[in-house]
Amino acid sequence: MKTKDELIDDLLTLAFAEDVGDGDHTTLSTIPAEAMGRSRLLCKEEGIIAGIDVAEKVLHRIDPTIRMERFLKDGDLVKKGDVAFIAEGPVRSLLIAERTMLNIMQRMSGVATMTRRYQDELEGLHTRVLDTRKTTPGMRMLEKDAVAIGGGKNHRIGLFDMILIKDNHIDFAGGIKEAIDGAHAYLKKIGKKIPIEVEARSLDDIRRILEIGGVDRIMFDNFTPELTREAVKLVDGRTETESSGGITLENLRAYGEAGVDFISVGALTHSVKGLDMSFKAC
Repeated sequence: MKTKDELIDDLLTLAFAEDVGDGDHTTLSTIPAEAMGRSRLLCKEEGIIAGIDVAEKVLHRIDPTIRMERFLKDGDLVKKGDVAFIAEGPVRSLLIAERTMLNIMQRMSGVATMTRRYQDELEGLHTRVLDTRKTTPGMRMLEKDAVAIGGGKNHRIGLFDMILIKDNHIDFAGGIKEAIDGAHAYLKKIGKKIPIEVEARSLDDIRRILEIGGVDRIMFDNFTPELTREAVKLVDGRTETESSGGITLENLRAYGEAGVDFISVGALTHSVKGLDMSFKAC
């Protein structure tokens, strides 16, 4: 299995392949090879900035001689007019790296900003907002990093680091008990120890899951805040609890006040507007 750094390297390889191709012919035809310059990363709206560390990877992937002077760090609250960093080096390299770097930083900053808005709604509660697997293909590691930078918590990274038994698994397996028993037998067979979470569609499902035992978290699927409060009381701390489905910024607080440990929100990554920024000569 590839590491996070290897997956990011793969992403950058693809990003430059689709953007640069056999060369940035505009830059190559207009900028002398020996020209040196400086460009600044300018924030054009308020939000949480994310991706500065990745931006340096992008710049050095194009040209390791580029130098970066940082004025901000990932997770900082920025306002219009703030300069995150200045990069200095061959002008050709700065121009070739510009769009890929901005695409990544704008996306990550948008995710971090959205996450901060959701987590701020839960201020004073123990509940944490979680991301999901509803991510941009190829950018999952960066978007998950952006969620953490924004103050949220990562759910499973993929299909490999948690067993999450959802409604389809239960239905195809023949029931809750069959699915949970199958999960335990499988983990024993392959010699792995990873968390098990089970989705519940009703209070009766929760009772059944608790009776069977051996799970780390129960997900309340499409429960109302009122039903969630009942579910939390029923679980009574025997497992972690998570709310999922139909949750918006407007009703998030009500779910948190119902006492769940986690609230998963696909909108953190699937419905995000990038934070506006530019990379201009200075």
